Amino acid sequence: MIDSYTDLDDAGVAVAAARAGADVVRSMYGRRLARFDKGEGDFATAADVEAERTILAVLRSARPEDAVLGEEGGHQGAAEAVRQWLVDPLCGTLNYAVGNQLVAVNVALRDGAAAVADPFSGETFFTDGVTARVRREGTDLPLAPTSATRLVDVNLDPPFPGAPDFRAVELLAHPGFVERFRPRVVSTTLALAWVAAGKRAAYVTDGGDLSASVHFAAGIALCRAAGCVLTGIDGGPLGPAGRGLIAVADAETHASLMELIRSQG
Repeated sequence: MIDSYTDLDDAGVAVAAARAGADVVRSMYGRRLARFDKGEGDFATAADVEAERTILAVLRSARPEDAVLGEEGGHQGAAEAVRQWLVDPLCGTLNYAVGNQLVAVNVALRDGAAAVADPFSGETFFTDGVTARVRREGTDLPLAPTSATRLVDVNLDPPFPGAPDFRAVELLAHPGFVERFRPRVVSTTLALAWVAAGKRAAYVTDGGDLSASVHFAAGIALCRAAGCVLTGIDGGPLGPAGRGLIAVADAETHASLMELIRSQG
């Protein structure tokens, strides 16, 4: 029941909201859905909109005084609110629209708890801001990042603000990359949760400051709590002056990737 949400801590609220959104995404999968053009080749579907509406209902019930920044609805709530939730109701819309199940639902309290739900595996990755866990079939297990898989997800979606100093496609073609890693292109920030869980060695994306992005905030929070190494593609810290994102299981793997990236310049 919705009334019970008020009894949850912030991590519990994030999990409840993300799972509620994931239920919508899963239930609408495979239907012919209305699309809403957002320009530059991007669009939302009716599933994005309905999932965000459902997530907002949970957040409003549980934390009525908090503000929300949603991928589809923008800012909602009091401008002077001390706390803000960041919501990406369907990360991987292009995948979803063509019948690909590699998508995620992201809910994060800025600088706090966060959850990433996989609508199709049933896994929910979450953090209270200190520890990181995955809920699978009713059991919560700690996340343990590792580079053992050698799999590195690289975001190839435009724009490419790091060019010419950094081009993701050139990283994949680098002989040193082929020697040490195996590339993957998931095209959803579910890959960040996979780094925290040890399913990926690293995730690399171009961009500006992604630390407060509705797309990336939940995954960043998970990786940080799990003990991953997080920097920009220039090796600098995440934040207002940040350049993209590298989330890596360990310092040795981070050093290897930074060596390859810097060799592009």
